[in-house]
Amino acid sequence: MNAPEDIRCQVCDSHDCPPLIAKDGWQYRRCTGCGLVFLSPMLNADELAALYANPDSGGTRAYFRKETSKLRRARGRVRHLTKAMTGGKNSTNGRLFLDVGCSGGFMTQAAMAAGFTTWGIDPDGDAVAHAEEHYPGATYRVGGLTEFAAEFASQTKDRFDAVYCSEVLEHVADANAFIGAIASVMAEGGVLYLTTPDIGHWRRPKNLPDWDVFTPPHHCLFFSIGNLTRLMARHGLEIQHRQWAFKPGLKVLARKVGQKTGV
Repeated sequence: MNAPEDIRCQVCDSHDCPPLIAKDGWQYRRCTGCGLVFLSPMLNADELAALYANPDSGGTRAYFRKETSKLRRARGRVRHLTKAMTGGKNSTNGRLFLDVGCSGGFMTQAAMAAGFTTWGIDPDGDAVAHAEEHYPGATYRVGGLTEFAAEFASQTKDRFDAVYCSEVLEHVADANAFIGAIASVMAEGGVLYLTTPDIGHWRRPKNLPDWDVFTPPHHCLFFSIGNLTRLMARHGLEIQHRQWAFKPGLKVLARKVGQKTGV
């Protein structure tokens, strides 16, 4: 018999999280304190691994299309990260860059071209193989972030000056473990560029099942700017800039300030 689910908000630890909506047999709850929307019951590690064992289940193959436009966007985001990291000075040589959820290697390619020493990690071995074949020169790893972070921290004192994480956070079961792992491999003063769907966006469909990213069980967590800011602060990350987004998405630039705030 399975143990009762511990219904608790991952951002503010509130237990006041009533059911919000169901889709395709999957139930979501909403925290009345901070507004986090989350899958309930949450998938465990084995269930997540099985879900992504088929690369096409999450649209990985579709992501490899239109590489020219994806590389163009990647170069723009690398410039944005570089400017924030260096104060506008072009001093990326020798600096470490990590792409969390590197998929086909578009961001790693853009980061290498900008002069970074670049790493990429993704749980999809086929995606990493594509990146290694088409964009060699970076160091790639297949696996999960928390395991990578523990291994990386144990093997070197180096830390990443710039981290990129796009459309990954909504897929994870434990947001604190995930953001904590990112923070643990970042240098003091390092910068993080993160994107994720914005459930508080003014253009988000009122009827959640009509939202094209409301796709259980692949998307486990839905943030707004308020609870994302609070989550990051728990791990010593301070959001310093939010890019305007016409589509319902969050695009934020955060810096590691090194002081956790709790909840």
